[in-house]
Amino acid sequence: MNIIIVGAGEIGRHLAFCLAKETHRISLIEADKALAEELEASLDAKVIHGDGTSVSDLADADVGECELFLAMSSSNTTNMMSASMAKSMGVSKVISRVHPSLQREEWLFDFRGHFGVDHIFSSERLTAIELAKFVRNPDSLVVEELARGRIELQQVLVGKNSQAIGKMLREIGAPEGVRLAMISRDGLSFVPTADSVIEDGDLVTIFGEPRKLRDFSENLQGKTKGSRKLRVVIFGGNEYGFSLAQMLESIDCTVRVFERDPQICANLADRLTNATIINGDATVSSELEGEQIGEADFFISTSVDDEDNVMSCLQAHTLGVKNCLTLIHRADYAAAISASGHHFGIRAAVSPREATRREIQRFITTDSFHVLKKFDEVDLIELRIGNASIAAGHMVKEIDWPPGVVLVGKLRGLHAEVPGPDEVLLGGDHLYAMVSKDARKRFLKLLEA
Repeated sequence: MNIIIVGAGEIGRHLAFCLAKETHRISLIEADKALAEELEASLDAKVIHGDGTSVSDLADADVGECELFLAMSSSNTTNMMSASMAKSMGVSKVISRVHPSLQREEWLFDFRGHFGVDHIFSSERLTAIELAKFVRNPDSLVVEELARGRIELQQVLVGKNSQAIGKMLREIGAPEGVRLAMISRDGLSFVPTADSVIEDGDLVTIFGEPRKLRDFSENLQGKTKGSRKLRVVIFGGNEYGFSLAQMLESIDCTVRVFERDPQICANLADRLTNATIINGDATVSSELEGEQIGEADFFISTSVDDEDNVMSCLQAHTLGVKNCLTLIHRADYAAAISASGHHFGIRAAVSPREATRREIQRFITTDSFHVLKKFDEVDLIELRIGNASIAAGHMVKEIDWPPGVVLVGKLRGLHAEVPGPDEVLLGGDHLYAMVSKDARKRFLKLLEA
């Protein structure tokens, strides 16, 4: 695949090396001359010292042959402008990295539509999402988000005390806007029908608005609702820590944030409504002891320094915290800590570089649809409904969906929801569905034009 990357910072450089190893044809545009020269000597790619918003530099990068354009610099302006220019110059898929503050404003303004960009993301938010999954759903085996975070996927085991056991799907009373879209049983996965019966030990995949999913998930697991809130401590008030705290404020837990910089503390106090801000250093054991960190359920390090993150987790674990999570910038170090960190109290390490690579990987395809996640014989698929497709302009219940398909999400502009039977599908809508391998061809035929 012909891929252009603008920006060779921490994220762009990692992507360039990973994608070059996969035999893609890479062109990299970097504004820093010394860095460009360094990469030209070490990277199997066409490296251009230039400006991603320059028409001539884009032409030098062979934008006319580009199939995927990745704007990965640290500047919102450069990224959005270069991505918009690439789209106007004929590139079919353009993706822009943005600051998390811009992504948080997507509900107010359709940046993607305005600039003609297919997808925008922030590496800080992706990393925060990965860390938050462990807290928000500690007993879920898989957690993912889609439709700009408005819809969530969870996988949970049906417990022996669940009242859903022995009932058909139509009888279990899922909340409106929640779908049970896959059942895995005895090593086999299938898309259920309304008459499918839930059994003890089933692994079920559910979709819906995050707040609604929590109670439904607990019911399926046979849990009784607990009264004690989870206690979470975050070390670092930067964008990673702030994004994480903001996500956790929406669920039933208490959040404390350690930050060394008094000015950052003041800003956090203004921006976070339910978190306690502590002006202190979480690498100092006495300060952790003074705040009784050992009683926390989760300790999460998100500072800019990998060594500080690891050491603060070790100290928190020594004080009694069972679940320690950390941000590690180097992807290889993060993988090593995730593999063996449990021996010294670190449950998982998340790398912004690797979180970004996984996000980009799903766009590396020539298909008109994206496979967001594979589950044995079932795929989670995202695609744009064609204006002249069979489904466009019809209600969901009017369409002859093949067996093995469950619609789990729809994104139209800024609005995302799990579509109901009376929902009218329009050309241009982004549709998300769990689709069995046998049903894929018929499903795509209904939606592609």
